[in-house]
Amino acid sequence: METNNKTTPITAEKDRNSISLDLMHRMRLHGMSAAFSESLQATFAETMTPDSFLNWLLSREWDYRAARNIERLVKNANFRYDDASVAQIDYNLPRGLDRNQMERLASLDFIRKGRKGENLFITGCSGTGKSYLATALGYEACKAGMRVLYANASKLMGTLKIAKNKGTIETELKKLEKTQLLILDDLFLVPLDAKERAHLTEIIEDRHGRKSIIVTSQLPELDWYEAIGDSTVAILDRIVHTAHRITLTGESVRKLKAIKSR
Repeated sequence: METNNKTTPITAEKDRNSISLDLMHRMRLHGMSAAFSESLQATFAETMTPDSFLNWLLSREWDYRAARNIERLVKNANFRYDDASVAQIDYNLPRGLDRNQMERLASLDFIRKGRKGENLFITGCSGTGKSYLATALGYEACKAGMRVLYANASKLMGTLKIAKNKGTIETELKKLEKTQLLILDDLFLVPLDAKERAHLTEIIEDRHGRKSIIVTSQLPELDWYEAIGDSTVAILDRIVHTAHRITLTGESVRKLKAIKSR
């Protein structure tokens, strides 16, 4: 009879601790096995009651799985920046960024609120930090266990056009639909053609009132209607009037930091 890692009998040759570690590895309790190995190299476990020791092992396993889940969510989000963090945002730069507003947004209530998925628009000139702020909020969402997808808007529209030609458009749209937070970066940087406007409309319709979108754009919000076209104004209205807004002013963050460091 063939056996595998899950069915191989336990041999009596090993001591109990080795058997326990072997079983933990087989059951993929990697956080627990690391904690148990740690306890064997120290004496602190001797001061614990059995229930406290069990609680400690389970807590370590939970933390391990939570960390792995966040790691997976971050990887799948495909963020533009690897180091974006709400904690690292510089509020001293003169660009009109309000700390209180960012802290409220970082609580992610605008995503959770009433399970209706509110949206956020971040506008401003090139280099003012729009993508960084959006990505920092995306990381917070991942840490909260939410599915996030960062996408350069132009590249995403190109991908959807290719998928339409291949007959796989529904598959691509379902991927977007599964994300609790969709970040559309640099929307309207490149003018949309008729097919791209149709795809954008479908994305907005699928998510409206259900899941959130963060849009970053160099184009002022008042010019979005012209950019998206008359036929899709109605659907844009549905997200514009209920959105949160960050309007960044001033010069490039890199330039401002260079001046500040002198």
